[in-house]
Amino acid sequence: MDLLTTTEIVPAARLVGTTMVIEVQGEIDLHNSPDLRTEILHLLNKHKPKSLVLNLAKVPYMDSSAAAVLVEAIRIIRPKGGKIYLAGLQPRVKGLLEVARLGTIFTIVKDEAEALSK
Repeated sequence: MDLLTTTEIVPAARLVGTTMVIEVQGEIDLHNSPDLRTEILHLLNKHKPKSLVLNLAKVPYMDSSAAAVLVEAIRIIRPKGGKIYLAGLQPRVKGLLEVARLGTIFTIVKDEAEALSK
């Protein structure tokens, strides 16, 4: 089921069973990470998915403010026994997550299909 999104940084979201798939695009930094946060939290609180797949294939760069949004999302999903899958990571984004040691709290997958098969 496709979901309505309200910001350019999140062009699409959908539910696949109890899993929400959110597509994110563009560089995410201090200037637009509040928009990302608002959209993700709105979708999570409204639809209450068990797990979340963030498709980051169209995100060439993110800074620590974007990483903070991801951590906030996991605080919502984890108590329900769910996971957050990060799909399609570009090298710079993957590097940031590795440096911040966030790769241990998220499940990093090649693409949406791999995340949905788990």
